[in-house]
Amino acid sequence: MNPLPQVMLPRGERVPALGLGTWHMGERAGARKDEVAALKLGIELGMTLIDTAEMYGEGGAEQVVAEASAGQRDKLLIVSKVYPHNASRKGVPAACERSLKRLNTDRIDLYLLHWRGSYPLAETVEAFEKLCDAGKILHWGVSNLDEDDMAELFAAPNGDACASNQVLYNLSRRGIEWALLPMCRARGMPVMAYSPIEQGRILRDRTLTDIAKRHNASAAQVALAWLLAQPQVMVIPKASNLQHVRENRASVDIKLTPEDHAALERAFPPPKRKEPLAML
Repeated sequence: MNPLPQVMLPRGERVPALGLGTWHMGERAGARKDEVAALKLGIELGMTLIDTAEMYGEGGAEQVVAEASAGQRDKLLIVSKVYPHNASRKGVPAACERSLKRLNTDRIDLYLLHWRGSYPLAETVEAFEKLCDAGKILHWGVSNLDEDDMAELFAAPNGDACASNQVLYNLSRRGIEWALLPMCRARGMPVMAYSPIEQGRILRDRTLTDIAKRHNASAAQVALAWLLAQPQVMVIPKASNLQHVRENRASVDIKLTPEDHAALERAFPPPKRKEPLAML
């Protein structure tokens, strides 16, 4: 088993490029045991980056993360996200306290604005910075912000402290490669790719399945391997069962050939012009 690749946050911390997503976890009590077990296995396999949000299961996913991280919190990098309607000077600290309680921790390693709402970005940044000063969060970032929003963010006081932008990015959603991804890379800021297999919709693509056969792998593993080959990209697939967790971890062992990459470029061409930021 190959070691997990790493990316570097702007302040120099190295984190795993492959993590664990929790979207749709914490929504059904009957699934909780399996969800906790899946996260625990992922942590055991080195995927210590865990992404969640107050929106996921209305806090239920954060509680699943708390159960899975019990006794091993210090080895983890926990990411959570604040709703846009809570992204005000008063709303951010209140939402953060609720998340901290659900996560059963004293700090969130990376706290993101989930998407842009009505509050000015500068106000949200101000609230994030105060949480950093208080030790409630270690880093802050954003999610679902396009390059125009990012330019506005960087122009705000302390806006250049943004540690990451979490966006929809996979083989079939390559629009960020036109301008947003280069912009983030130029600032040494990694991108976090959510829905890396497009919620399963790309897995029947003939090119993907043919490449998977050559590598004795699954189409999902090839899609993950392609993303992991991109510089400064973190990938957070969700897996609720142990087999999928193992498969995701094994995607690190797949080394796509130049021929594989060329075939994928033909099947999933990069953008030829600016596209609206895709979101799910």
